Amino acid sequence: MKSNKTEKVKIINEKTLIVALDIGKKVHYGYFRTPKNQDVKPFPFYNTGQSFNKFWKKLCRFKEEHMLDEVVIGFESTGPYAEPISNYLRKKSVKLVQVNPMHTKRIKELTGNSPNKTDKKDPRVIADVISLGHALTVVVPEGTAAQLRRLTHARERAIGRRTAMNNQLQDLVFVIFPELGSIIKPSTKTGMYLIKNHPDPESIVSTGIGTLCNIVRKISRGRFGIDRGKELYNAAEQSVGITEGKESVIFETSHLVSNIESENRYIESLEEQMIEHLEQIPYSHSILSIKGVGYITAAGLIGEVGDFNKFNTISEITKLAGLDLFEISSGKHKGQRRISKRGRPMMRKLLFFAAINMVKSNGIMHEKYKQMLDRGMLKMKALIAIARKILGLIFAIVRNSTMYIENYTKQNHYKLAA
Repeated sequence: MKSNKTEKVKIINEKTLIVALDIGKKVHYGYFRTPKNQDVKPFPFYNTGQSFNKFWKKLCRFKEEHMLDEVVIGFESTGPYAEPISNYLRKKSVKLVQVNPMHTKRIKELTGNSPNKTDKKDPRVIADVISLGHALTVVVPEGTAAQLRRLTHARERAIGRRTAMNNQLQDLVFVIFPELGSIIKPSTKTGMYLIKNHPDPESIVSTGIGTLCNIVRKISRGRFGIDRGKELYNAAEQSVGITEGKESVIFETSHLVSNIESENRYIESLEEQMIEHLEQIPYSHSILSIKGVGYITAAGLIGEVGDFNKFNTISEITKLAGLDLFEISSGKHKGQRRISKRGRPMMRKLLFFAAINMVKSNGIMHEKYKQMLDRGMLKMKALIAIARKILGLIFAIVRNSTMYIENYTKQNHYKLAA
């Protein structure tokens, strides 16, 4: 793994060529600047291999003309559009850095005292940020970690699509059978079965109360009993759902159910692959030893971080997650401490849901969470604090190559007392 943690670029010396890229979907703009402020006008090049090669040859000629030794290439964090060019440049003898778009937005005001934003101005502003030493090295997960990151994001997109379809399904079901949602949620396995096989109140009534009760009990595996079946049957008999145009609604609900089932199978296959790749990470068992951290959470965190062993301090990895604290204070005013959120949102999401799981009555963070609430901390802030502690716990366990031991402090205290 070439570069796996974000660090500020501190060494921009008199032999360093600064190259700034304004990334676009089809067209990129490049810009060169020497330490003596000799530069070239921003020029376009395209997202093709031939255009990349021309850009590289132009860069090498400029570097030789000005007798420079090192090259730092920077660009804004722009999602997938930067991946082809960054993948191309990683194979070259250059240092890749990324610039926070918020930094370029603020420095842009200083350039010409104007908020003007153009493709020709942006590369110069990016170069200014790099010159000031505010750029960060690019986080590049490789190998198994890269696979985990792609799978995690694919799963997240699939869950988003499934959630949207579930919302549409509930809206349509409400039109023809508004009482169903208060008895059995349409998004559950039992609800899906009923919508697929008995899509309207008339179909449910024609099934018969005895058969319906057996179906509900069987599909829910005993979770819903005879009482729930009777309640559903009675609701179907007295339903106030529409009858006009009902066939068209049923046709659409059938299509949605089919797509949701397909999405469920896809998510299951993604999770299976995530678990397979996770088992190839040597320290994954240490992370999984923490009660409340499951396979998906562990796989997602490793995919986002790349390699926990490449980080020297917890503050570095906390900053990567955007869980580092900041405050705005001036004079007598003391600002509240908040998380910066200038990091990877997927890491924060995974840690937040892990925190929710761990603060339950039987969770390992329940007592700590309770203490925070007793001190008057808001629930949301307490959960964020727990998420930070979970990240610190994972980092410590991986660093020490150990397994999680519940109540370790108390057990150690008892040993010392003995």
